[in-house]
Amino acid sequence: MELKGKVKKFIDNQYKTPKGLVGTYIGEKMVWQHKPETLWTIELLNLQPGESVLELGCGSGYAMKLILEKNVVKEVVGLDLSPAVIRSAAIRNKKALKHKKAKLMQGDLKSLPCEDEQFEKVFSIHTIYFWDELSAAITEIFRVLKPGGDCTITFCNGKNEEKWEGINSMIDDQLIPLMKGKGFSDVALVKGPDSREFHTVAVSGKKKL
Repeated sequence: MELKGKVKKFIDNQYKTPKGLVGTYIGEKMVWQHKPETLWTIELLNLQPGESVLELGCGSGYAMKLILEKNVVKEVVGLDLSPAVIRSAAIRNKKALKHKKAKLMQGDLKSLPCEDEQFEKVFSIHTIYFWDELSAAITEIFRVLKPGGDCTITFCNGKNEEKWEGINSMIDDQLIPLMKGKGFSDVALVKGPDSREFHTVAVSGKKKL
């Protein structure tokens, strides 16, 4: 493999599972890169008093901190594969962790270390690209949601005039049918803000009562 290819593979792997000092830097870089999408997603969640919220791929804990600063929900749990970014998230949310308003877990979407029907809201921002087993992840999200709970998955499907056919095919042929098939209702594709010329969208659904 040529040097350029090796560098690209290394960077791609760091975005998937940040490691070490480089991983810590990548995690912090994603905080400011994804700020518009993060703020928009939190608004979409329509958080209510007393809710428990799970973020899949919490990264450096920026979305968690923003939610906790609203002082509305009961708790926010963040899950990530990367110990490096979990450490950053712990620093960013130190006070909330101390007061049991936040919790961080290292884990995999295919087998979430959570109880059945534990959360009113589950969300993820820019992680679906790395989900190896989409069906298993959707099954787990459905399992940990309480009846009537909401799932919001935010990502990009294009840049400038370019439409990412692979991502759009995944939405139409896999994600939306899977969510409907697993028992989600009101499954919808929502258009969000453009961020750094990337087109933001979210797929949302509600677990039937």
